[in-house]
Amino acid sequence: MAVLSPEQVKPAEYSKAFDPESVGALLKEGVAGAVTSATSAGIVVDGDKLVDALQWLKDSPDLVYDYFSGVTAVDWPDKFELVYHLASTVRGGPTLTVKVNLNDKENPLVSTAASVYRGALQQEREVYDFFGIKFAGHPNLRRIFMWEGFEGFPLRKSYQEAYYEQDRKPFETRWDQGHHIIIEDRVPWHDNVIYPKDFDPTAFKQVREIVRVAPQISDGDHKALKTQPIVVSVGPQHPSTHGVFRMNVTLDGETVMALEPVFGYLHRNHEKIGERNTYYMNVPFTDRLDYLSGMAMETGYVIGVEKMMNLKPPERVEYIRVIMNEFTRIVSHMFGGIGQVYSDLGAFFTPIVIYGLEERELVLDLFESASGSRMMCNYMRFGGVWRDLPEGWLEVAHELAFNRFPRVVDEMETYLVHNEIFDVRAKHVGVLPPDLAINYGVSGPMLRGSGVKYDIRRADPYSIYDRFDFDIPVGKNGDIYDRMWCRIQEIRESIKILQQAIKGIPSGETMAGKKAYSFKVPKGEVYSHIEAPRGDFGWYLVSDHNTTPYRYHVRAADFINLATMDQMCIGHKIGDMVGVLGSVDIIMGSVDR
Repeated sequence: MAVLSPEQVKPAEYSKAFDPESVGALLKEGVAGAVTSATSAGIVVDGDKLVDALQWLKDSPDLVYDYFSGVTAVDWPDKFELVYHLASTVRGGPTLTVKVNLNDKENPLVSTAASVYRGALQQEREVYDFFGIKFAGHPNLRRIFMWEGFEGFPLRKSYQEAYYEQDRKPFETRWDQGHHIIIEDRVPWHDNVIYPKDFDPTAFKQVREIVRVAPQISDGDHKALKTQPIVVSVGPQHPSTHGVFRMNVTLDGETVMALEPVFGYLHRNHEKIGERNTYYMNVPFTDRLDYLSGMAMETGYVIGVEKMMNLKPPERVEYIRVIMNEFTRIVSHMFGGIGQVYSDLGAFFTPIVIYGLEERELVLDLFESASGSRMMCNYMRFGGVWRDLPEGWLEVAHELAFNRFPRVVDEMETYLVHNEIFDVRAKHVGVLPPDLAINYGVSGPMLRGSGVKYDIRRADPYSIYDRFDFDIPVGKNGDIYDRMWCRIQEIRESIKILQQAIKGIPSGETMAGKKAYSFKVPKGEVYSHIEAPRGDFGWYLVSDHNTTPYRYHVRAADFINLATMDQMCIGHKIGDMVGVLGSVDIIMGSVDR
C-alpha cells in the first residue's frame, strides 16, 4: 500500500447537486416562491416555504439530501439568520447550506423541520435555548441546556454573561497594571447578571421540571406480576451516565417504556466563549470538547479557519495531521468506544484498563513528546503545527503501527467481540434502523453500525485522506454488537492508514505563512467538518473581518447521536439501557459544550 501523490489523486467529479447556485435554480423550479437568492454561500429560502423546500431537496431523485447535518443561527443587527446544513449519504460530497432570514427580531418564528428530518427535534431546541427563535409545530419546544427559569438567550449579541468585561479578547483590563486583586473581584458582576422579571431570591421556588412519560402503557399480562409505570431519573451522578448526563426513564417493572435525555449539567456556553476568544485562542479551547480526541478537534477547527484565510499547509503538516488523527481514533475507540462499553455492561477493569488505558498511555507519550501535553495538546496551528516531530518520534510510531497495535487489536477482537457473554448482552439490543439513523443525523460508528457506508474521509475528503487506501466497515443489524464490531474494524483501517502515512511522510517545513498571535480573518463564512472518532464534528464559522469569530458554532456528533436513545431503548430492560448508552460512546465535554 503506497500513498498516492497529489498528481495521482483524481479530483472529485461533483455534479451540479453540490453547487448551491445550481441547486437553487432547481429548487426555484421545484417549489414556486421558495428561493429568495442563491450564492456560493448557500440558498436563502422564504420562511413560509422552508418545510416544502427541505422536503423537495430530500425527495429529489437527483439531489437526495437525505441527511440532516444540523441547524444553527446567526444574530445580525437587523435579523436572525437560520442556517441549515444538509448532506447526502447516497452521493457524498460537500454539505448544502440553506438559510432563512427572520427579520422580526422581537418574535422570531419559523416552522419546525421535524416533519422532514427528525434530527431537527433536538437541534431546534438548542437554537431556541440560545437565540429565542421559536419553531411552530415543534412538539416539545423548551430549553435544552439551560433550566426553564433562565433569563435571556445567551448567544444573542446583546447578552452579557456574568463577569462580562468586553466583547472581544484580549481584554484591556488584563494587562499588568499593578493590581493585586484578581479581575473577577474587580468586575461589578451584579451588574451583568440578568435576573428573571420580578425575581425575589427569598421567595423563589424551583420551577417544576416537565417529565414526559409514555403516552400509553398497558397493564400487561394480568396473569403475571402486576406493575405500574414509574419515572426514574438515571443520573446525572450515576457512573454509567459518564458523570453528568441524565435520563428521565419511564419504567414498567424493569422494561423501558419511554426515555428522554436531559442535558446541560456540564454546559459552559462554549460557543459564546469561542466568540469572545481570538481565533488562535480557540485552538486549545477545542481540546476541551471531545477531550479524548483533542488532536481531531483541533484539526477540524483549524481546517475551517484555513479555508477562510485561503491558507494551504505544507505537505509534511498534512501527513502529521493524518498520523495524529488516526492515533487519536485508535485510542479513543480502545478506551471509550470499546473498553467503556464493557465497563458499562459490568466487566470492570480488564477491558478498559488492559486494552484501553495501556495502549492509550503509549500514544499519549507520543502526543506529549510532540506537543508538550498529553490530553490538551494545543498542537495544530493555522497553516501548520506548533513544531516538527522530535527526533526518534517516527521510530516509536512505526513500532506501534506495524508491530504492537495489529497484535493488540487481534486480541481485543478475540476476547471482547467474540465473547459469548457479550454476544448475549449486545446482539439484537439497541437496534437503530438505517433509515432512522440517517433521518436523525446520526454519524460515526453508530451510523455505519446500522449499515450506512458514510464516512466524511471518503464522502467529503479533507486534508490528504483521498490519497490513502482504506475501507469503511459497516454493520448489518445496527445493534450494540455491530457498533463494537465497527470500532474494532476501524482500528484496523486506522492502522492501515498509519502505516502508509509513516512510510510516506516527506521532510519539509511545518508552517505556512508567518506566525501571529492575533490576526484578522477575511469576511465570510465556512462549514468545516471531519470524521472524528465519535462521528461528524463540524465547525460553522462566520467572520466579520475581525480578530474574533462573529459566529462560532460546533456540531457535536455525540450530542446528536443521543437523540436516538429513546428509539433504541424502548422495550428493553433497564440493564440493557446502560449498555446502549455506552455503545453511543459519548464525551460530555462535547455533548454539553
